Amino acid sequence: MAEDLLIYTPEITIRLRYVAQQFFSRILGLKFTLTTDRSAFLAYSGPKLAYAKQSLGVGLWMKSHDLLFDGGIEDYPIGVVEWSGIPCFFQTAEHEPIACDLLAASFYLLTRYEEYLPHVSDEHGRFPAAQSLGARHGFLTLPVVDLWAQRLLGLLTEQFGDLKAQKNVYHYCSMLNVSASHEFLYRGFLRQISGVLMDILGFKLRRLGYRALVGMGMKRDPYDLYEEVLKAHKKLGQVPKVFFQLAQYGPFDKNVSPYNRHFQHLIKSVGDYAQIALAASYASFDDPELLLEEKKVLSDIVHRPIDSCKTRYNRLNIPLTYRDMVDAGFTQDYSMGYTHDLGFRAGTCTPFYFYDLYLEMQQPIMVYPFAVQDYALLKEKSVADALRKMQAMYDQVHQLGGWMGVIFSMELLGSPQKYDWKKLYVAQLKAFYAAP
Repeated sequence: MAEDLLIYTPEITIRLRYVAQQFFSRILGLKFTLTTDRSAFLAYSGPKLAYAKQSLGVGLWMKSHDLLFDGGIEDYPIGVVEWSGIPCFFQTAEHEPIACDLLAASFYLLTRYEEYLPHVSDEHGRFPAAQSLGARHGFLTLPVVDLWAQRLLGLLTEQFGDLKAQKNVYHYCSMLNVSASHEFLYRGFLRQISGVLMDILGFKLRRLGYRALVGMGMKRDPYDLYEEVLKAHKKLGQVPKVFFQLAQYGPFDKNVSPYNRHFQHLIKSVGDYAQIALAASYASFDDPELLLEEKKVLSDIVHRPIDSCKTRYNRLNIPLTYRDMVDAGFTQDYSMGYTHDLGFRAGTCTPFYFYDLYLEMQQPIMVYPFAVQDYALLKEKSVADALRKMQAMYDQVHQLGGWMGVIFSMELLGSPQKYDWKKLYVAQLKAFYAAP
């Protein structure tokens, strides 16, 4: 019978406990024990790994970097190398089977350590994908943390035989972001008049005509695709997660009033076939009380607790955004990704608990890192090109038994694009959803 993995380290820190739990337990499905008892480690006959500056001469050895034993934030020099065919960093033992400190590198990516360091934010206060380690070194579209874990499992298996690993099952999560439920309907008298004037002044006569037909009930609102979208999900037996924005009108929040009875009816009807979550408003980003109010309004509409959230434009001010979410009672976040770039912002396709580097503690909120948001596909020339880009990431995630998060917005689905956006949506749904 296979035995548990024993990991020796001279010091068990909270950082090490956190990343070991994610790396060995959640990703690899291994039971493991951390120990500082060198004698017990040497005498152990089962699979073992030494995580220290010096090898103990038995078992596998991963030479440790200082990151998991330090406190605070340090700007460590980082050189990216290739290990076992995968980009890696924190190289500590060039000629050893494990050339890099995989645990320190994983901790760096999972905690978004680089987002604590000085950087230039974009116009919405976001950390730009182009400044990330993954983008600068060409591995943003690879779930490197999960790949490192699988390579390490292979080395352990080679030396100790089959381990008791609980293999993860691939999961596809289709998410719909509704920051504007309708383009023309239910927007109030003043906003309707303003929209008409803007169409006239902008010589958008076709849009003006369509607006009038929608207002008279002769045409369907362009964003009113909910029945069509949900029908595609029902055919496959896939339940989407739908994020509704419940915000007052503002510069970056343009949705229908959360108190509009037609909007509330829409939310309730969609909730019969989908999981309902909050698309937090732009205004609530630095207003915890407003975030809590939006959560309560949505909960009151659907008559059930709301535990999932994503921020407007995937804005994250790490770690403050997650503290606000925790204080508001959220236990799941779906903002970890880049709006206009494909890939794995935290280097992983496995959900993980957020770790607050300032407080040096794991926060009680699970982060679900998405790989694709539809805005990142706008640069592609065709449905086939977009699917090809998604396919490359899907192949990795499916093989690893990871979590594939894909976000589409009702605004893009209901707006004219250079290729059929609804066709793309249904095609990717069929291609990447696999019933368990």
